Amino acid sequence: MLAYAPALLCFLLFSAGVARERRRFGNAVLLGLTAVFTLGAWLFELHEDHPTLGRDLGIALVVLAGLGIVTLSWFLISNGVIMVRKEGTRPANLLSLLAGIALVSLLVLLITTLVLHNRTLAAVTGTAVALAGYVAFLFLCFVVYAFLYGRLNLRRRKADYVVVLGSGLVGGSTVSPLLASRLERARAVHRRLSRRGRNPVLLASGGQGPDEKLPESHAMAGYLVARGFPAELIECEDRSTTTEENLRFSKSIMEKANPEYRCVVVTNNYHAFRAALTARRVGIRGHVVGSPTAAYFWPSAMIREFAAIFLAYRRTNLAFCLLFFLGGGAIWWLG
Repeated sequence: MLAYAPALLCFLLFSAGVARERRRFGNAVLLGLTAVFTLGAWLFELHEDHPTLGRDLGIALVVLAGLGIVTLSWFLISNGVIMVRKEGTRPANLLSLLAGIALVSLLVLLITTLVLHNRTLAAVTGTAVALAGYVAFLFLCFVVYAFLYGRLNLRRRKADYVVVLGSGLVGGSTVSPLLASRLERARAVHRRLSRRGRNPVLLASGGQGPDEKLPESHAMAGYLVARGFPAELIECEDRSTTTEENLRFSKSIMEKANPEYRCVVVTNNYHAFRAALTARRVGIRGHVVGSPTAAYFWPSAMIREFAAIFLAYRRTNLAFCLLFFLGGGAIWWLG
């Protein structure tokens, strides 16, 4: 049972972290470490008690991992092609395609190294595999915890504001399907809070981009009023141009009206956890919920969100990446 001690410690730290503050990426990492240490301890004990079974299971896991990478590569490349067809060739729409190509390249590099037995190539491959494993581990932590975070906030009972984060307008004036999804979710949240005796204000947040004819928040308010939402319960924040500004400027409005406010922030489901991290950083008193997103859009959007979080913790991630490069250099040097 001692082998499970690291997993238990990580789980206890994870539970304490969630109880104290859900909006932390550290919670995601602790949950991932719990899973890794649990699997490692189980395999260790299995190998100690049943060496042959443990060895065969280890081989099976390696084979399954290889098949999983091949399948994931195919899925990402296919999704990338769909994204290009439906959304165009903007860099953000190419992420799943590029991720799939990167995985295929890693497999080719690994196979080539196994065939050629070259020391320099082995060092390069070892470094690439370590970096890919590190990024993949963090990405899985992000995806799993983002899913859990969304489920933890489904039943918020108290809120004085429902804040809807804006996004681009179609043709510079029309609410896009993505933004409409947020607004419909905000209406559902507002309706649920109203049934519980609250009467929250719906705060539409979004300024005017260079290619837009009016502020996003005004278009959002028009969308809601046209569908029967009471105009007197809508307030607009029309200066922001980024998610952080959405939240900072909305916070100023809410604090000015009620210093003890509580709120629910609404965005799309792929964006909810990163928005929650930003909300924590700027001091928002509330949590974030997500609205549905088209299935084909989700993979690229999640990769983009993860990339933004990865860069937000760039110092820590750079330190780990440097360690992997030093390890690769050591493999080459020792030969």
